[in-house]
Amino acid sequence: MIEVRALRKVFKIPVGEIEVLKGLTFSVSKGEVLSIMGASGVGKSTLLHILGVLDTPTSGSVLYDGVDVFSLSENERTAFRNKTIGFVFQFHHLLQEFTALENTIMPALISGIPRQDAEGMALGLLKELGVYERRGHRPGELSGGEQQRVAVARALILSPKVVLADEPTGNLDTKTGEELFRLILRLNKERGITFIIATHNEALARQCDRVLMMKDGTIGLFNF
Repeated sequence: MIEVRALRKVFKIPVGEIEVLKGLTFSVSKGEVLSIMGASGVGKSTLLHILGVLDTPTSGSVLYDGVDVFSLSENERTAFRNKTIGFVFQFHHLLQEFTALENTIMPALISGIPRQDAEGMALGLLKELGVYERRGHRPGELSGGEQQRVAVARALILSPKVVLADEPTGNLDTKTGEELFRLILRLNKERGITFIIATHNEALARQCDRVLMMKDGTIGLFNF
């Protein structure tokens, strides 16, 4: 489903350049749960931002179903990202002034889906994810686990083919993190969604289909 070819990312700094990604090449199969491990600052977030078409590479390509997304125009990339990719971050990035339901429907409203239809879609997701009863609560009134479940619902509202999760359990206690991870695995099996998960948690990574290890800007298969 996804092919990454010779991907490089270089950041310019006052004293020169830092090459964060050094020619990464790998592929991701449809319906796979792929974990990307590595120490903090190794470039996992940078890689996910490029895979999610939130950032551009210095060179190399990312193909979704054979289409090089960085050959598309800016408007085409935006439309592709909204239709194809969902995001879950370590810090949920929910809007504090809006309820769980309102946060969940936001991507749908931005995409032009009528509010009534968007709310119907969101309520089904919130029920599936176990936070339906909290739909009228704002983020500050939710536990950390509940907030991440709402963030997952928001990521799924437009039925993406792939969800990119950047340390989704990193801000949760062990028990809550494990519950969220089990939820991700269930969604993968029931909905066939491809998940790419950046984590430093080896115990959670073990439950994925495959683990890639990032080190010094390169990537390789990780064996436990």
